[in-house]
Amino acid sequence: MKILLVEDDPFLYKVLSQRLSDEGFDVTVSVDGQAAIADVTHFKPALVLLDLILPKKSGFEVLTEIRKNAATAKMPVVVLSNLGQQEDIDQIEKLGVREYLVKADYSLSEMVKKIKEHASAL
Repeated sequence: MKILLVEDDPFLYKVLSQRLSDEGFDVTVSVDGQAAIADVTHFKPALVLLDLILPKKSGFEVLTEIRKNAATAKMPVVVLSNLGQQEDIDQIEKLGVREYLVKADYSLSEMVKKIKEHASAL
């Protein structure tokens, strides 16, 4: 299964993409919002893991663009962010995400487990 990991923190994207690859997922990493939009269209992932604070375009902008495009409008997205303010969560949930995970609240193993649960539900 193809997963697009949109994350600009090199440590986190290397560790998380390796762990997901070890679990049998085909992972592509986008390190900024602009690349993420192009990668969603070309890579056609089954699941997008989206950070919100990104260079070039924010995760909010990426998700808005994904939802506007008929080909990607229904694409499942899980947000992985350290923005834990309720207003951020409410704003992003209006754009239709499967789950909003605050990175600081989960260990790497717990994040991988949550991602696998979403992937198996697809």
